[in-house]
This record gives sequence, C-alpha cells and structure tokens, in this order.
Amino acid sequence: MPFRTLLRTLLVPLLLCAWIGAAGAQGYPEKPITMIVPFPAGGSADLIARAVAEHMTGAWKQNVLVANRPGASGNIGTESVVRAAADGYTLLYGTTAISSSPAVYPKLGYNVLTDLAPVCLIVNQANVLVVHPSLPAKSVKDLIALDRSHPSTLNSASAGIGSSNHLALVLFNMLSGAKIGHIPYKGAAPAVAETMGGHVHMTFAPVAAAVPPAESGKLRALGISSLKRSKTLPNVPTIDEAGVAGYEAGGWNAMFAPAGTPRDTVLKINQAIHTALASPRVQDLLVRSGAEQVTGTPEEFARFLKEEVTKWGKVVKAAGLQAQ
Repeated sequence: MPFRTLLRTLLVPLLLCAWIGAAGAQGYPEKPITMIVPFPAGGSADLIARAVAEHMTGAWKQNVLVANRPGASGNIGTESVVRAAADGYTLLYGTTAISSSPAVYPKLGYNVLTDLAPVCLIVNQANVLVVHPSLPAKSVKDLIALDRSHPSTLNSASAGIGSSNHLALVLFNMLSGAKIGHIPYKGAAPAVAETMGGHVHMTFAPVAAAVPPAESGKLRALGISSLKRSKTLPNVPTIDEAGVAGYEAGGWNAMFAPAGTPRDTVLKINQAIHTALASPRVQDLLVRSGAEQVTGTPEEFARFLKEEVTKWGKVVKAAGLQAQ
C-alpha cells in the first residue's frame, strides 16, 4: 500500500473521532445530568451540591438532578460514578472521605487516582467539635481530662469510616492521647442528630450543621478543626489553640467525573461550577455554612487529591484503622 494511502487510512478515523468528540463537548449538555452525592440528604455537602446543581440547571437549561446514594462512607455512590459512561452526564460530588478510602478499604472496587477525572475543588469546610450539653466538659482540655479519668468510655459519631469527621477524631486521639471511641453513621446529618439526642457523646460536625444546635444550647461547641477560627463561630477556638498543638483536620468538597470524560467537557463543568459559586445565592449559603470557596483548574485539583491520599493514608496507617 502506498505511504500516502496508508497515512490517509490511519489519520482519517483519528481526525473523525477528534471532530466528533469536539462537537459533542460543544453541544454539552444535551440531556439531563445526574449529580451523585454519596451521603444522605440534609447534610452540608448535600446542601451545597443542590445549590450548585440548581444554578447549573438555570445556566445550561438542562436539569442537573441530585441523587443521594449513601453507604460505605461514600464508596457506594462513588463506585456508581466510576462505572458510569464517561460522557459528563454522571457527576460525583465528593468529600474528603474519598482521599482516605484507599487506605481504609483494602478491597476498594476502584482506584481513586485513576478511575475518576478530577473536575475542581469547590469548598474547604472545617468541622466543629461539639458535645452533648450533659457532658461535663466546657473546653477541649476538659474533654481530654474527662477521657483520661474515664478511659475508653466516651464515643464520637461520624459520617462513616474514613469520613472527614472520623479522620478528625483519629487525629484528635493521636495528638492528644485520648481514647475516644468511634460510632459511624451514614452521613453527617444523622451523626449530629444522634449527638443531639444524647445517644453519643460528641461529633466533629460541619459548621453548617453545628451552628443551629450550638446556638440553641442543644450542643456545646468546644473547638474548630482548622488552623483559623470560623467567621461563623468566631468565639469558638481552634482545637490547636485550645490545647492540642499542631491539630488541623480540614474537610473539602469537590466535583469528579468518570475517568475518560472528554477534557472539553470537564472544562465546561469546571467553568459552570466557578460561575455557580460566584452567584449571590450560593455565596450566601457558603457564608451561612462556614464554607470557604476554593475552585481552581482540574490539574490543580488532581495534584491536591494526590497529596490528600498520601497524607490521610499515613494517618490511617499510623492509627491502624481499616474497615472490615
């Protein structure tokens, strides 16, 4: 076969595929999109996801539908996105839990770093250490002293094994020497509800979930997990300044797509999220929820995710934490 003929034979299909892919990205979205939130409705991540989805719906004139698929600390919902078609019509609203899953779940059915396409970080969100008001602890130091006087009797609720509030507890125990037990639930909302009901002693709650019960006296806020105080709870000290030196366990929310999603489509979603976060309604929600807008490029998020997987992998290993 002549070289030119061979070249045409090889190049034409490649160019056609590239043209089809570009055309598809330009027309995206042409049908409704499903945004999976791998935690129950009503939690902080769910509320922000719904606000972002509502803005994207208006901008694109296509429904962006939020579907809650809780279970296994977010792994059930995450795996459903991993297995979805890489066309941008199934998205994942993920949290910090995804970065600890490789270490916590040795038989995880997907690879966090290769089976998902990072779209962008959305917000950073600190957790608040809150206790039931019946607990005789008015400060972080009081809580540590109480734990030492009654070893292995206190317990803390979380959104699930490997979730940001579980990791916050693990790090708290490691740095303070406390031995507070862990009780996992299927999301932050039920974890807070169980703490308010007195069924568990404490939890590391998202700021949005902690403010109303803390203000009403149904929970007592002892410390913030970030290195700086929350504008929403300015009188609550950081756990670091409250006596656990070097403590920092911030959480984050981010958007993912299945690996292999066309780059043009990923960039279009990324831009839509940036626009949504700039809207007055979403900005107001972020202020009320104590969340800090982050955003950035897919490449920046990919680098950050790799660092988080390494960081929390070391913490999980040091703590001997592993799901059965």
